[in-house]
Amino acid sequence: MKLEIARGLFLVAALAVASVAMAAWQEPRAQVLSAEDGEGIGGMSKAPKAQTTERPDHGLLLLMFGLAQGKAG
Repeated sequence: MKLEIARGLFLVAALAVASVAMAAWQEPRAQVLSAEDGEGIGGMSKAPKAQTTERPDHGLLLLMFGLAQGKAG
């Protein structure tokens, strides 16, 4: 097979793979969600949030801080 033919087939195959990948990679487009009377998708709950008295785990916070510092340095 001649080199020119092989290059052409490779180019066609590469374009086919790229077009299939682009067609498969569909991200949702930005759109405005509307709701009537506040009862739409992702609407705010009308119930009040419960008060929690949990305290943060300081050991976990220290671990996260240490990991963040190790990643930065």
